[in-house]
Amino acid sequence: MPDQTNTDAEAAPAGRCPIIELSGAHKHFGDYHALRGIDLSVGAGEFFSLLGPSGCGKTTLLRTIAGFEALGAGRLVIGGRDMAGVPPNRRPTNMVFQSYAIFPHLDVGQNVGFGLRRSEGSRAQKAVRIGEALEMVGLAGYERRGAQALSGGQRQRVALARALILRPDVLLLDEPLSALDKKLREQMQAELRRLQRQVGITFVLVTHDQEEALIMSDRVAVMFEGRIAQLAGPQELYRHPASRRVAEFIGMMNFLPVIATGDTLEIAGLGRVPRAGLRSAAPDGQGPPEAGIRPEMFSILYPGEQTGRRTAQGTVRETAFYGDMTYYEVILDGTERPVTISMKNMPGRMILSPGTQARIAWDAESVTLFSAAW
Repeated sequence: MPDQTNTDAEAAPAGRCPIIELSGAHKHFGDYHALRGIDLSVGAGEFFSLLGPSGCGKTTLLRTIAGFEALGAGRLVIGGRDMAGVPPNRRPTNMVFQSYAIFPHLDVGQNVGFGLRRSEGSRAQKAVRIGEALEMVGLAGYERRGAQALSGGQRQRVALARALILRPDVLLLDEPLSALDKKLREQMQAELRRLQRQVGITFVLVTHDQEEALIMSDRVAVMFEGRIAQLAGPQELYRHPASRRVAEFIGMMNFLPVIATGDTLEIAGLGRVPRAGLRSAAPDGQGPPEAGIRPEMFSILYPGEQTGRRTAQGTVRETAFYGDMTYYEVILDGTERPVTISMKNMPGRMILSPGTQARIAWDAESVTLFSAAW
């Protein structure tokens, strides 16, 4: 029997004590069932992401952890304490909102130190903490800079400093990078990850960006319709999706029809392979049997190039040059369904034009089987 992905949605990672524990979490908004029996454990010091399309419940789940929404049923424990009835300002959490919520009439120092107004300590002590928080996010010396004079990336860092200055056990981030342009967003992804490792506290990120979740996270919970469809580390999630729906949502995957005959499988355009040893995703009750393979798991061979891998024939239908990569849409012989193949652009490697005949190399170990039942 092919191996099945085992995603344990309750256990925190090995070596990490759980700091957030959710069990049987439900939330309704009128007739709408936003959270449907969520069981989840997040480890102390973990960078954890909630990933899914709009309306899947990820922001609702984040807001219940923050205390802005009350659970309709279930239990939430943070740091060993039951959070039932505990307001947001009494929880060991702080939140960075998508809009950053920077006060335009206050300078950077006043924004960052806003949460310290009622805390103990002299003005000088608070100024030291403000300086430390700004240095942590790379804005040392910006205390007197006006909020309106900040770039998008600087405003995001001010929001982070304002959240971190209160020294929460858990920092909650509600799509904090969505308003940034691509280059700045990529830069801030790396900086957020570095900052999380530096301060060592738990980060819980909500995002709909698959690449962002894979780049930044220790573990990712993929959500659909108020449920966790798969919870795993980035590599496990990408290489071993638990269902076709997860596979479609995380990155790009080609799907080819499959006919099972005894101990062998006939994959359209690729040929026969032994069924034994191939990995199967959990049955999802939808659709006919299909084989899934990522674009980078195919290789287009040079004319005359030798390989020990399996091969197939096809015709290039479209070519898209991305600088470092070229993406090909190829029609495999024996099937009308195109597959996408990604190739790294190396010196001397030709770019194939539409209409070119191509020999494709692939491995059975790269295939995941999807079906209603196997």
